[in-house]
Amino acid sequence: MNFTRWSARLPGTPRRSAVARAARSADSVPASGRPGREVPSARGELTDPDASADGPAVGPALDALSVHDLLGQVPALVALVQGADHRIGYVNAAYVRAFGERPRGERAKEALPELVELGLLPLMDQVLRSGKPRTVKSRRVPARAGKHSFYTFTCTPVELAHGTGGREGRGVLVFATDVTDQVESAERLRASEARQREAAVTLQRSLLPQELEQPDDLRVAATYRPGGTEAAVGGDWYDVITLGGGRTALVIGDVMGRGVRAAAVMGQLRTAVRAYARLDLPPHEVLQLLDGLAADIDAGQIATCLYAVHDPGEELLTYASAGHLPVLVRDADGHVHSADEPTGPPLGTEGWQHTSATTPFPSGATAVLYTDGLVERRDADIDVGVAALERAFAGATGSPEIICDRLLRALGITAEHDDDVALLVFQNPRRDGQHAELFHNAALDLLGGVEAAPRARAFASGVLTSWRFPRELHDLGVLAASELVANSLQHGVPPMRLRLRRTDRRLVVEVTDGDDHLPRRRQAEPADETGRGISIVATIAASWGARLTPGGGKAVWCEFTLPTVEPVVTVS
Repeated sequence: MNFTRWSARLPGTPRRSAVARAARSADSVPASGRPGREVPSARGELTDPDASADGPAVGPALDALSVHDLLGQVPALVALVQGADHRIGYVNAAYVRAFGERPRGERAKEALPELVELGLLPLMDQVLRSGKPRTVKSRRVPARAGKHSFYTFTCTPVELAHGTGGREGRGVLVFATDVTDQVESAERLRASEARQREAAVTLQRSLLPQELEQPDDLRVAATYRPGGTEAAVGGDWYDVITLGGGRTALVIGDVMGRGVRAAAVMGQLRTAVRAYARLDLPPHEVLQLLDGLAADIDAGQIATCLYAVHDPGEELLTYASAGHLPVLVRDADGHVHSADEPTGPPLGTEGWQHTSATTPFPSGATAVLYTDGLVERRDADIDVGVAALERAFAGATGSPEIICDRLLRALGITAEHDDDVALLVFQNPRRDGQHAELFHNAALDLLGGVEAAPRARAFASGVLTSWRFPRELHDLGVLAASELVANSLQHGVPPMRLRLRRTDRRLVVEVTDGDDHLPRRRQAEPADETGRGISIVATIAASWGARLTPGGGKAVWCEFTLPTVEPVVTVS
């Protein structure tokens, strides 16, 4: 075959048309000529593109144009190869500018190394066999000037006019469109999105607790995993708040939506939760306050939240939920149950009265709070994910840190996971041996009357002596118990109870009664005979507070920090 002169047509295309024949036979525009636009004919003359097929030619005489000349004017890269070994039949000027001269008649495997590097030769074989065009998008092509370009390549089968039949009489037209600008724009967009996501993740992490508070009576661990690189960060959060009196608040929440806005709303809600927690309100009242705040922050933004309070003296977990997934509790024997009642609507709906509930949380129990990213999948109901979490939780033993890692692995949370995950695990550990001596509880029921105060002082003195407290701390504890009991006798109503609790770090003195009026510290006048009890307690104790109890009445407490026991070092 002569590669210096060829013509080609796409499969199914007629070799020439009546219009083309008429166009080639037209020598000039009729003398009468019609007003309108005129274009050069195949011989350099002007023809009327609006003329009919029966009169002067319509448009340029396409069949009179050389395919070589036509493709030479195309700005895209064009190459034609022929036969099963893809011998070069033609390359246009744009192809030469991009890759240099290519010798005709040579095999593409040796003469078109750029196509070999791009992996197009197997695609061209497929095009020859199937007779169907194939396209590969945005292939990176090293340019001669050192700057990389991107092209979309389309390989189209063609029938060669002077072929010998069969595969040797067919070829492949390689057409490459420069898409460098589009690819660079997409890369800039991805880079911008990556920067925005990084900013949102940084904001999200900065708004989460930098270091979890570690209560005396609980072991706590938490983790946060942002979604994969293709997912915008969400508004998941967790928190641990020591309330005083040995009690601890544990919080998990999830702001609907993505990006910086969700993270910012999350930060406001988390700050509000900590502020409301200091009021030592029941869980449902904390959620009620958050509900109104969420509506004020953004009327179109909703969030879910679960707020739980652990009371080590009662070994209870009191909780309330605003549309959040249930807390899972595993007993010491390994049985897992879901504390899923009651559940109110998400925060931001306003007007709904949330309610609190309790579940036992004895020594040896473990609980997990989590967001929907841990259990929700696009191809399954969320209940399936919760059931999978329960099974994984039943077998996940060890410290809270280890349990967090095991649950993430069991639920398939990887760096490519498409949703944020927040996870909070806490344990009420069993204590035995020498360590158990650092944790004690003692309680005395008081019926009132003049003998109540002496009984309370004697009880406190005996208990603190048995706990081997230093004399100064013993006396301060007895004084605090006496003042709190005296305050309850004067302003409260039965039933009354004195409770002492020690941990490895503090002593807690608490008095409960049936009256729901919380005491406040006030400045007593010099002539006043009463009103100094709470001031005395606030002066001698590290902290004090009061709260309403679930069954009615109140609890007033104070804490003393225990001295740190330095290890004994023996020098030989």
